[in-house]
Parts: sequence; structure tokens; C-alpha cells
Amino acid sequence: MPYAARMDPRFESVTAVRDSLREVDYLSDEGIAGVVYLADRLQKPILVEGPAGTGKTQLAKSVAEMSGARLIRLQCYEGLDESKALYEWNYKKQLLRIQAERNTEGDWSDIEDDIFSDEFLLTRPLLEAIRATDPVVLLIDEVDRVEVETEALLLEILSDYQVSIPELGTVEASQIPLVFLTSNNTRELSEALKRRCLYLHVDYPDMEREKQIVLTKVPDITENLADQVARVVRSIRQLELKKSPSVSETIDWARTLVLLGVQQIDADTATDTVNILLKYRSDIEKATKEFANNGEFS
Repeated sequence: MPYAARMDPRFESVTAVRDSLREVDYLSDEGIAGVVYLADRLQKPILVEGPAGTGKTQLAKSVAEMSGARLIRLQCYEGLDESKALYEWNYKKQLLRIQAERNTEGDWSDIEDDIFSDEFLLTRPLLEAIRATDPVVLLIDEVDRVEVETEALLLEILSDYQVSIPELGTVEASQIPLVFLTSNNTRELSEALKRRCLYLHVDYPDMEREKQIVLTKVPDITENLADQVARVVRSIRQLELKKSPSVSETIDWARTLVLLGVQQIDADTATDTVNILLKYRSDIEKATKEFANNGEFS
């Protein structure tokens, strides 16, 4: 691995990580805080897996915010290639430069050196993170959506923290960014990529932590209503659904109830507002049936 300047540790302890995350309204448990602390000390990426909507992406954003680092995000998708993830040349600008030199006596080698310089390089998130001199958190979001070839590129970058650009040479990182890769488990990632990373599974929060999240994110809500919200959402997630409510949808539902002036959730209120939590008709029907038979509202 090439030399990269060792930054001073970002975090003093696991407790400091948890407390700092709380200050930016991300309520982590000891496990989450511990992996973030170790990733910084060991200079390893974190592979964060779990259901959609459990706060995986928000964790990276919150770590950047609490540490004062710049967040660089690579949103993965099917078809993502090197030109969109790493770099590409600004061909239009290069062509204009060549046309401008047509009527001069300049040598082609001089023009070639010019058009393959930094001025004509379009930097994408991976190269941007490697070249950064300021503290960086690199978020590679939904890595399970890319093809195996692109995954191999990511592995190469994360193994060496350097990029070889044929026309410019090798660009080595001056510091190791804190890297988060998120996955919704839509496909199995390679063993090689997993070995390179620390592993963190982020599931839906337990009822008490979700209640605290609601209290933090919805300032006008009462503790009693936040408790009811957490209990109802827990009961919904226990159903066999196409898509369980995410934490952000729980927060949206809590805000909706506050706006409607609800103090006590009953079956009718839950049924009337369940479309905030669930987005599939079959799921809504299952939840509505559960509300009608649920002693939660008695």
C-alpha cells in the first residue's frame, strides 16, 4: 500500500463517537459507535448492510457532520462505470484546444501534453476523495447495485488508495478518507470486498431507541405520542410486508400526527394515515386489518 499521511485519530473513544453522533441527532448504539471508532483507528472502510431505510446513509452523513469532514458521495447504480466513478477527460474542451492550435506551428507533442493535463480532467467522486487534502468521508452508497467489474474497481481503489491515470501517472492519497459502503443486500458482494472492510449490520431500531429518535427529530411531539408511534410501527413491522416502514417514514408519520393534533392514536387514526408509513396497497390492507383487531388501541 502506498504511503499516505497518518492523520491524528478523529475520535478519542467509542463513547466520544456515540456522544458526538447524538449531538448531530443520530442516535447510535454501542455497536455502531464501536465500528466507526475502529474504522478510524484501523484506517479501514465500513461495509454497512441492512434493510432499506434503517439509517445507513445517514450514518455516513452524520459522521461527516460531527467530525467536520467533507462528504463525498458516489451513488451506485446499474451501469456505473469508471468514467462516472473515477475520472474522464473533457473531450469537448480537448477538441476545442486542438482546433485552436491548428493554425499555429505548435508541435503535436506539446498539444498532447497540454490536453492531457489537470485542466482537462473531470474528477469523479473516487478520484476526488483520493486527491483531497482536507478531511473527507467517502460514501459509496448502494454498492450492491453495481456490476462485478465496477465492484472490482472499488476494491482496487480501497486496497491501495491510489489511481493510475495513463496520461498523468499514479495519483496517491495524501490521507486515508473514512469510507462507508452501504448495501441493501440486493445481491451478494464479493468475499474480497468484504475482507477489506469492517462489517456493520444496521437493523431497524428497537422500540425504545425509535421512540428516542422520534423525540429527537419531532420536537413538538409528546413523549406519550412518541411511545405510541414506536409501538404501532413495531407491530406493523412484525407483519409480512413487501416493504416495512423505514425510520424516516416513522418520523414522517409522527410529524403528520402532530400536525393533525392527534394526542391518542386509535384504529381510525392509524387507518387514515397509514399511507404515510406504507406504500404498497397489499401492505396497507394487511396493516388496516391488524389495526381493526389490535388491542394496541383499546
